[in-house]
Amino acid sequence: MGAVKGEGALDGGWGWMIVWVSFMAQLLSFGSPQSVGVLYPEWLIAFQEGKGMTAWVGSMVSGVSLITSPVCSACVDNFGARPVTVFSGVMVAGGLMLSAFAPNVSFLIFSYGIVVGMGCGLAYAATLTITCQYFDKRRGLALGIVTTGTSVGGFIYASLQNELIELFGLEGCLLIVGALALNLMACAGPMRSLNLPGYYLKQRAALQQTEEPLYTKPTAVIIESDDNPIKSTPGSADNTTAIKLLITKEPKELQASEEERRGKVLSCSIVAQAIKKWMRPYGEYLCMALELLQDRVFVAFCITLFLFSLGAFPPVLFMEDVAQTEGLIDGIALIPLVSIVSITTGIGKLVLGVMADMPGVNSLFLYALTVMGSGVSLLLIPQTKSYIGLQVLSAFVGFFSGNWSLTSYITTKIVGMERLSQAHGILMCFGGFGMMLGPPVVGWFFDWTQSYELAFYFSGTCVVVSGLFLFFATLPCWNKMREEKKSPAKEDINNSQQRHSFQCDRVASVA
Repeated sequence: MGAVKGEGALDGGWGWMIVWVSFMAQLLSFGSPQSVGVLYPEWLIAFQEGKGMTAWVGSMVSGVSLITSPVCSACVDNFGARPVTVFSGVMVAGGLMLSAFAPNVSFLIFSYGIVVGMGCGLAYAATLTITCQYFDKRRGLALGIVTTGTSVGGFIYASLQNELIELFGLEGCLLIVGALALNLMACAGPMRSLNLPGYYLKQRAALQQTEEPLYTKPTAVIIESDDNPIKSTPGSADNTTAIKLLITKEPKELQASEEERRGKVLSCSIVAQAIKKWMRPYGEYLCMALELLQDRVFVAFCITLFLFSLGAFPPVLFMEDVAQTEGLIDGIALIPLVSIVSITTGIGKLVLGVMADMPGVNSLFLYALTVMGSGVSLLLIPQTKSYIGLQVLSAFVGFFSGNWSLTSYITTKIVGMERLSQAHGILMCFGGFGMMLGPPVVGWFFDWTQSYELAFYFSGTCVVVSGLFLFFATLPCWNKMREEKKSPAKEDINNSQQRHSFQCDRVASVA
């Protein structure tokens, strides 16, 4: 696997090809999950399950793709973006095609929710990581373009799946969409890493160094039997003397016992070394995760993303059902509400990505402002009594939800490029739990009250609270207060940090 070297590769050149294939990879992988709201009414009719139970399908596909981010990020670090993207294409396509033959909602949760979700998570981690490697000054713009692929995919697939359902039915729609997802493997071709992944570096290091033998042979063993008296033999190249042992066992019995003992020694040593090598990365990752979770701004960002995902994702799934339940429209419109949310989300990602690169713009405060705007829009949805009003509010929700393009940008600003993969995995894990819990909670609210009003009030409140929490948690006054508390005992704190670092190194080495 080739690697591109040199600073000239940053912010241009082959980097724009990386942006294009990453855009297409997110479009192909997230197109169907982002427009799952079109499939949701069809599943309600096909399986005759409650809204809360059926909502698990849409929530699982988005939640799993984010919860598995730590594992997906580790796969990208070890194997590179190219093979991970190829494997993601197999999983997304296989899960979609398998969903066409689902006999019930439980099977659909596995095939569409878990299998497709894990494939989307692999594609998402690979595309963001490779894009951040190729861009520095224009990273916000590049990430905005790449993450717009999910929005464009949702816009296209919403209308596409609607037409495919009318022409070929639900099963034919899923088979065709799954076949389109196989093009993910073609998107993986141009993804050349700037640095060799960890797996290749380990293989190179293993070839360059000569490890000590696991078993050391004795100096010499001379065996005497009745037919073969002891004879003196010259020493080996490494030994100058020979040890003569008189053994009364038969030669065949001695050889069997010696091979058995040697096999036990070898097997024990190999198992011990394998366990040690297997546990060491987990110990190092745990220490790094604990260090990241001690950062106040990063923890506040994680909590905000959890609450935002908990409240802002359900409208994407339930918007069409809201319009049909309230009698605002019969069936699904030519341009569904899901498509409006998706295309405005793409516009928001581009605009917010450009704004984040502007001098003097605080990306954290910009993110908090968009979160609060999304929450206010959600609180107004229950008061809307016309389809045009729902379209306008859907556009506002979509535009403010474009702040997803800022997550990697803000994470890089908080923890640095060196720890981006680990921090992004932890952050997406928080967001995944929010996405997984949000739609079922909203569905249960409807099953309980037979109305979406209370559910959307709950969602909007969660989103507004998350924006206010991030705004107040990242105020500069907290840093000043912390510095004032630290100044009298600065030396003691430095010593404690050194001891903590030593303990983490010791834990990693022991593991």
